[in-house]
Amino acid sequence: MIKNVLITGANGQDGKILLKKLLKKKNLFLIAKKFQKKLKTKNIKFFEFNLGNKKKLEFFFKNNKVDIILHLAANNPSFNQNNYKLHYSENMSNSKNIVNLALKYNKKVKFISCSSSRIFKKKNGIVSEKSSLEDNDFYSKFRISMNNYLIDLKEKKRNLDFINVILFNHDSLFRNNRFLLPRIVTALIHENKKFINNIVKENIVMDFSHADDICNALIKLIFTNKKIKNIILSSGNKTYVNDIIKFLIKKYKINLKLINNKIKPSYCIVGKNNYAKKIINWKIKKNIYLAAKELYIEKLREL
Repeated sequence: MIKNVLITGANGQDGKILLKKLLKKKNLFLIAKKFQKKLKTKNIKFFEFNLGNKKKLEFFFKNNKVDIILHLAANNPSFNQNNYKLHYSENMSNSKNIVNLALKYNKKVKFISCSSSRIFKKKNGIVSEKSSLEDNDFYSKFRISMNNYLIDLKEKKRNLDFINVILFNHDSLFRNNRFLLPRIVTALIHENKKFINNIVKENIVMDFSHADDICNALIKLIFTNKKIKNIILSSGNKTYVNDIIKFLIKKYKINLKLINNKIKPSYCIVGKNNYAKKIINWKIKKNIYLAAKELYIEKLREL
């Protein structure tokens, strides 16, 4: 039996990659505020509206049978952003509306909620699906609150099938320009010494993945029949942004000298991905350096 899959936030990085991977294979409903391009394909339907519009959302679920929902859409904060309305209240309201309206028209719907590594209490070292959580900002508060809301729903409606996916940082050539790696790549292309050296001073380190690998895992989660509560998708390694910068400078022979002093000490959490590799037979095939190279080539092409 063919399943109908809804992807929210379908115009974002992951939505674009998933569309390419599922293009000729599945019946897809894609929702976003606006699409840059709509393909004319029988098995794909595009819907343009804000998820805050409850009337349009209900009209959609009333007129389209949805079996599986991958909920990617959210107001994601950039560096140092922390807005209650944007990152907590709107995200909570939209997400509640989606799951409740979906259940109203299909009590057997499968709901995949994409959370964030920002939810963890630990700030250094390895974290797993069992690690302690802490609402460090409004966005992490939303992610924790939404998962608790889904757990409560599951207890009240025993047939609710949902998976909480905890995503770590992942990039590709489709990454939005407001995020760190595209900003670094743009600065390197324009040889913006001040910006790059300010980043170098911060000595940022994260668990970075190539978005293509993350999307391969999301596809496995969409179609698995296994019961999964929480699952981490991550590289399982820490990568220094400074090493990515040095890699790109060497690779493309960029005329830019980096500072060697006043660098801050750094730390980060790394996601333990053993469970994902085992339960859905997930294999990591790419890395953040490849994503940085692909993004660099794409930015050059746009010039």
